[in-house]
Amino acid sequence: MEKKILVGKYKTSELLGKGTFAKVYYAEHITTGEKVAIKVIKKDQVKCNQMMEQITREISIMKLVRHPHIVELKEVMATKTKIFLVMEYVKGGELFAKVAQGRLPEDVARKYFQQLISAVDFCHSNGVIHRDLKPENLLLDENQKLKVSDFGLSALPEQLANGGLLKTRCGTPSYIAPEVLRNKGYDGTLADIWSCGIILYVLLAGFLPFQPDSIIKMYRKVVKGDYKFPPWFSTESKRLISKILVPIPDKRITMNEIISDPWFRKGFEMPDAFSIEDHHMMFHRYGPSPEIRREVMRSPGMIKSPSSPALLNAFEFISSMSLGVDLSSLFENKKKTETTFLHLGVRPQ
Repeated sequence: MEKKILVGKYKTSELLGKGTFAKVYYAEHITTGEKVAIKVIKKDQVKCNQMMEQITREISIMKLVRHPHIVELKEVMATKTKIFLVMEYVKGGELFAKVAQGRLPEDVARKYFQQLISAVDFCHSNGVIHRDLKPENLLLDENQKLKVSDFGLSALPEQLANGGLLKTRCGTPSYIAPEVLRNKGYDGTLADIWSCGIILYVLLAGFLPFQPDSIIKMYRKVVKGDYKFPPWFSTESKRLISKILVPIPDKRITMNEIISDPWFRKGFEMPDAFSIEDHHMMFHRYGPSPEIRREVMRSPGMIKSPSSPALLNAFEFISSMSLGVDLSSLFENKKKTETTFLHLGVRPQ
């Protein structure tokens, strides 16, 4: 049984999961009772393993996007030794756990794929590329609605090389696009689309299209686009997947073409999302000080949910500066006790 700890105004209880550099706890707000998940990251491990950039990127990305199918980052706190990411609590677990029990009915798989595409398309339209899409990073809430998480490998616009191409090889082997494996420049949006196609195949089949007998053999199959459809796939779903899993990225279907596909459009409704433009309008109407407003309006900005306070807080100001994001203060060892929090939350009114 994990010891209950007070993190800011949240009381942690059960351990939800853990990885190499972080643990995730269930917690509740001591006043409102709001349920959240808190990711606790140890600064020394992050520094020793040169993961500061990846953690910083995850924080920046999650504050940038606001969409009903993307896990919301509510606030960030830090002590001398730890960083705390207070996130939306997604109760239903990983989509991976559902698929591990067997393939999904076509209508159910399509519903999840529609939600995934709407979230990824929203990210792309705001200059964010995920780069590690897989069922383990897709969570389900209590209503079985999909939520995209884990933006640690995501790319912001300023990380693109000349010509708008990404250079870094990222992602999970079974879901990586062939152009990423070639270790040359690649279009991140098309690489994400490939990963979405792999996910759709897995949802409908219950297994991967490119079976990893060995990494080398699997890579050869991926580069050639060498896979087969199980007999239960419908003609329409096979047609769409065939357009996505095209090894040559320039010939791969685009996000707009996926959304226009007849199989995809069955029962599809594009969810409401809070756009950057809406966020800028919000600043004009209710906004923060003129100095902060000028800085934010000069940058691509961040997206804020309509239910959130209109005022820009310290963290939002930092994360909105898409050109030259600086969250280094979270990693500084200042002379203060462990129980003192650097709290980047809503500023006093």
